[in-house]
Amino acid sequence: MIYPMFALVLLTFFVGVRLGSSRFANARSGRVKGGYYRLMQGDAPPEAELKLARNFSNLFEAPVLFYVFGAIVIAKNLAGPVPLGLAWCYVAARVAHSAIHLSYNQPIHRFLAFLASNILLLAMWIWLLFRL
Repeated sequence: MIYPMFALVLLTFFVGVRLGSSRFANARSGRVKGGYYRLMQGDAPPEAELKLARNFSNLFEAPVLFYVFGAIVIAKNLAGPVPLGLAWCYVAARVAHSAIHLSYNQPIHRFLAFLASNILLLAMWIWLLFRL
């Protein structure tokens, strides 16, 4: 169970590093005044940075329920093919969501990946409910 959880942690750090790099580059080049980042007010950052920031925030919303699920599965020694399969599918859906969001950003495609991840998350919790 720890491996799919770690994979999602890696995705979160990957997006976070890209966001930090983007902010630094935008401030250094003058596209965004450095003071903007104190309160995130004033200038409007470029779209690419806004997408990174929103995607990074997304990775701290519903995925929290995934981490709690994983921690419970580990603590209760419930790991097996079903929770692991659901977990890896969840991570794949989150990777797809981020890839779509940070590349061509087609809303319907992004929504379908988001929907799939949330259905998988709900399935994980329903599975857990019947195992406890």
